[in-house]
Amino acid sequence: MRPDARARLDALGTVLRVHGMRAWMTPDGLHVENPQAEGCCWLHPAAVLAMEARRDDAGRPWFWATWRLALAEADHVPDTVTAVKTLLHGRPGMPL
Repeated sequence: MRPDARARLDALGTVLRVHGMRAWMTPDGLHVENPQAEGCCWLHPAAVLAMEARRDDAGRPWFWATWRLALAEADHVPDTVTAVKTLLHGRPGMPL
């Protein structure tokens, strides 16, 4: 993981913790979990986030969920927080 990606993910984790999520760095990226919701496969809904360039957006850095779901441009942290909270809400379906 590039140092700039790690720094941005770490900063995003700080913001997500303020919003009630659990977030910690792993070798694969930022592991985020919603302790307020029940999960289907795990105790709580969770995802691992990464930061990579998005080819169809002029190579700008974006935050991505584990399964290559684009969340938001890395410079748009509030949009990313909204996307993560929506993704990990704990109800069936994904309204993104």
